Amino acid sequence: MCAAPGGFLATAMKLNPEAEVVAFSLPHSDGGYYVLLDRDKKGCVKFLDITMLAADMGVTDIPEKHPDAGRFLPRQLSETQLFDLVICDGHVLRTHTRAPYRETREPARLKTTQLALGLEHIRPGGTMIVLFHKLGYWDTVCYLRRFAKFSSVQLYKPTEGHTQRSSFYMVATDVKCQDPEAILAIEDWKALWRAATFGTEKDFAEALREGEPSAEELLEEFGSELVKHGKKVWETQANALAQASYIKNPNNVNLS
Repeated sequence: MCAAPGGFLATAMKLNPEAEVVAFSLPHSDGGYYVLLDRDKKGCVKFLDITMLAADMGVTDIPEKHPDAGRFLPRQLSETQLFDLVICDGHVLRTHTRAPYRETREPARLKTTQLALGLEHIRPGGTMIVLFHKLGYWDTVCYLRRFAKFSSVQLYKPTEGHTQRSSFYMVATDVKCQDPEAILAIEDWKALWRAATFGTEKDFAEALREGEPSAEELLEEFGSELVKHGKKVWETQANALAQASYIKNPNNVNLS
């Protein structure tokens, strides 16, 4: 999901040369990145905007007056198509030209499309690798807490290109996609996508908060796990920022 520029995909294909691969990437003409794969490997990539996969997200009746009425796409993944590895590496691009209604809703639309379709089409026991930002943000913590209910979660912050940024990856292994919590997550993420795509501002706001725990509940249930998972991520970023040329740290304090 959102394969360009293609480093993860190229590595997965190199290690699993006989694998069946399906990848999606925003066309460069729409503001997407170039896919830097060898010519013989590019055939697995479908160039489209995954947030417009209405049929895959369970919507076939598109309102005629919707701003994007003619841009929604037919089903791209069959119901029986399952994968051992799902990589969700998309983030909102400034270069992507889109309708005004999408500006504030695009992060939710993009994330829920990746997670709902990724979880719906993973094989039991499979692995999901998901790009997240800002580990301490409420929405991010809620996503991690949810995955921890039906998979084994680890966090990883690459030491190239990510150290000073808020970005990190969640690696969810042994995904129990038939667990009631996983099925509910798919339903909720699709509902949020529908609200963000077709709903009013009120609909979208209500969908964002639907089913969320209180802060007290989240901390009691997942707080210690969050600290354990996040320690290495925060430490890596803190030490990188301490050494950054644009940060003044006259005492040269090591933040580890």
